Amino acid sequence: MSMGWKINFRCWLNGLSDIMPIKTEELTGQVALVTGASRGIGEAIAEALAARGAHVVITARTAGGLEALEDRIHEAGGAATIAPLDLTDGDSIARLASAMAERWQQLDMLVLNAAMLGTLTPVAAIDGKEFNKLLTLNLIAQQALIANFDPLLRRAANGRLLALSSGVAREPRAYWGAYAASKAAFETLVTSYGAEMRNISTVRTAILDPGGTRTQMRARAYPGEDAKSIKDPAAVGEFVARLMVGGFDSTAFHALPKVMEKA
Repeated sequence: MSMGWKINFRCWLNGLSDIMPIKTEELTGQVALVTGASRGIGEAIAEALAARGAHVVITARTAGGLEALEDRIHEAGGAATIAPLDLTDGDSIARLASAMAERWQQLDMLVLNAAMLGTLTPVAAIDGKEFNKLLTLNLIAQQALIANFDPLLRRAANGRLLALSSGVAREPRAYWGAYAASKAAFETLVTSYGAEMRNISTVRTAILDPGGTRTQMRARAYPGEDAKSIKDPAAVGEFVARLMVGGFDSTAFHALPKVMEKA
């Protein structure tokens, strides 16, 4: 990463609320699948990739937010396809992979962003039903996505898989046990897949802890927090877009702070 990029990124993270994706053609001809793209970080990543020329396939449980995002991308001259689906339904993931394989020869970028927070509570008080639901989305569905899109990633010249995680996966804290456990297991899964791919394909994996970011999940976890004290999702979107353009080695880990000092 160049020093110029570091300086620009620091500027973005200092109270900017309306960050427009940088429009280039660096990813023209490439296809990206972004999960959890109807709002927040997933939405910002999809817009940033589309602005660089990628055709983005965007997924979420409901179509409303996806349709609005698709319209914005098209109005900006980009390309997007919406695919509303429930990731906890393994069959729906398989159907999406099959449909994409019929339309495209490869998948260049897979961004695993969709997740649920669950209730922040002591480990002894974790509700079993909710824990099962959390693990189904945050871990089991992620493995299903990797398994179903592995063939398309391998067909790409440089397949890239980026997993959105959390700092609590590596530094557990009180009351975050359920979510932290799911993210720690998720990171292990992705890191193992990256190690498996290293010597047999060009597929590379990376993990990103976006840090404090202005999202609905963050607001639930930290009620009362000043939204202006943390970065806009667009800053994460721009970081991811540049990461995808530059490429990365498997097992790469990136952690972004919620605030960065001015250069």
